[in-house]
Amino acid sequence: MKKVGKADAPGGFCVFFLSWAVFLSSMNATACYFVIGMENENAEIARGLRRRDADLLDHLIEQYQHRLLRFLIYLTRNREMAEDLFQETWLRVLERGGQYDGKHNFSTWLFAVARNLAIDALRRKKPARLNARDDEDEAPMDIPDTGQATAFDLVAEQAQSERVNKMLDGIPSEYREALVLRFHEELSLNEIATITRAPLGTVKSRIYRGLSILMPRLKGVRE
Repeated sequence: MKKVGKADAPGGFCVFFLSWAVFLSSMNATACYFVIGMENENAEIARGLRRRDADLLDHLIEQYQHRLLRFLIYLTRNREMAEDLFQETWLRVLERGGQYDGKHNFSTWLFAVARNLAIDALRRKKPARLNARDDEDEAPMDIPDTGQATAFDLVAEQAQSERVNKMLDGIPSEYREALVLRFHEELSLNEIATITRAPLGTVKSRIYRGLSILMPRLKGVRE
């Protein structure tokens, strides 16, 4: 196959760079379309909740029920309480859906509603520990990207096992919550900050500290 060079294409290799420019432009257009699509979907959900659209609520429950219940179980460590809070969360969505403005992903708002209800329920039983700790008011921690699976990535492969659940049980609740939202629910750091009402640096610190606790435990599991 003949190479295209300066003798073959006016302006040297500009044809090559032009093709890449078209490719990158297509990627940017796809990204823009995706973002606009998400914004439109969020706006549509907001309008539907203001109308108390029963069909929309059924659709949202079907779409998020597994993620929401899983999150509440991890948060409370009590299946019965999680199921009660699950029902209460959707009642709150029905009653106060007009408060959702569509500016954030619906899942972010939903998890924030569920978390607030969980904190209230846990506080009635014992002091909740999901707020900032004294040792978190420090410089933000950046989690190094080693290119390898993190401790939580490896543990999450066995997330249904009793051993893993016990490992997560022993982690302070605010660290466990951050790990679950980041690696299990795959939410962004900004979304986690919105849900937990914590500064971005605090969110990073909680994830870093949670992983640090999991590391030696993971080593014992894999040996």
